[in-house]
Amino acid sequence: MHKPLPLSQWLSAPRPDDTPIAWRDDGVWTLGDLRHDVTQLVNTLRQEEGERWALCVENGYLFTVALLATLHAGKTPVLPGHSRAAQLNEQRDLFSGVLSDTALAFAGRQRLVASTPRTDNGFSPLPAIDDTRAIELFTSGSTGEPQRVVKPIISLDREARLLAEQFGNRLAGCHVVASVVLHHLYGLTFRVVLPMALGLPSQTRLLNYAEQLSALPHDKHYLFISSPAFLKRLDTALTPPPVALLISAGGVLPWRDITAFQGWLDLWPDEIYGSTETGVMAWRHRQDETTRWQPFPGVTFHDGRVTSPLIHEPEGVVLDDNLHFTADGQFSIVGRRGRVVKIEDKRISLDEIEQRLLALDGICDAAALAVTRGGRQGIGVLLVLSDEARMHRESVGKNAQESAWRRALRPCLEPVAVPRYWRIVDEIPVNSMNKRVTAQLQELFHENP
Repeated sequence: MHKPLPLSQWLSAPRPDDTPIAWRDDGVWTLGDLRHDVTQLVNTLRQEEGERWALCVENGYLFTVALLATLHAGKTPVLPGHSRAAQLNEQRDLFSGVLSDTALAFAGRQRLVASTPRTDNGFSPLPAIDDTRAIELFTSGSTGEPQRVVKPIISLDREARLLAEQFGNRLAGCHVVASVVLHHLYGLTFRVVLPMALGLPSQTRLLNYAEQLSALPHDKHYLFISSPAFLKRLDTALTPPPVALLISAGGVLPWRDITAFQGWLDLWPDEIYGSTETGVMAWRHRQDETTRWQPFPGVTFHDGRVTSPLIHEPEGVVLDDNLHFTADGQFSIVGRRGRVVKIEDKRISLDEIEQRLLALDGICDAAALAVTRGGRQGIGVLLVLSDEARMHRESVGKNAQESAWRRALRPCLEPVAVPRYWRIVDEIPVNSMNKRVTAQLQELFHENP
């Protein structure tokens, strides 16, 4: 493999204009197209006030245009983690404007990102990207408030080098396809930073269905960036695509799912353990149910914290998970800490769900928790209602009221964060220390009322 290019050199390095960068069914974008489109957007952004611009772009190529243009224009790219207009309007003070490839019902400044026909003018060097520049990402914290994570460009470059060293020649000649979104660190790293650093072309669209994966042309071989939520839904009756390397992150892959798609793809997965705050921390090539995690070089775990060359805080970052280490330095994950849970590989803040519920008329108290039914996990909530709200629920019916609550929550929560199970109680149960006990709350969901 080539030595990974740092982000500041993606456009200026001496690579031919016809180098393929991205593709979709009806065409290919080249490095020349990227240089042109970034230049156009840089010229627009340099005339805009405000430093911080939210990237709400679904097309992978246009996302790369927006990312590079903001940095070359001296702006800060912000990844809010979603493109929901209602929540963007709530968070307007977090950024100066929005860059999007589709029109959004956003009340602030919005600029559309597009690809335009190239002119005959050659590429003129853009303003340099300073090594001190950073990208900001937002993730659900334990308080329910969006938590800002500042990711220096130099950390992204280090991460690309780390991954290139780990996977080496297995990446050579791969075309990148993915079932994970761009506006989280996992998608940003593996769909944009790593491919651009190594010169690997990426598919612009997201793979939402197994049928799309199966239909990939067989004249290429692929690096497939995925997650347990997608992989467990694979239909092994379909024609297997020529996947050369499968990477999964965002949650632990159940062994039964691994054996199913290994027989289909003839490929064992590589799993990544990481977080928005830390970047990648460990990996494993899963050929056995008990395969443990191996830390990446330079990553150190101690007393519930992790330090790494990818973490700019010298004290490190507190982990969301409890880890059990063996004598050789490998480890297993033995549970999660705090009030953030993972459902369908998405970090869900239970505190945020409770806050959103308490903002609705007639809800006096609320408790949210993860509930497992039939092997499937969803959000369950306990609600204390006002007298008026109780009477209204009785008059319209239980199902109609729950549907109304769901409709009210959908504009501001991830779909998997919208409660699936509802219980109305006189008060939220607590123990003798006036603390809510999850196991006690879960008992209320064991049977349907």
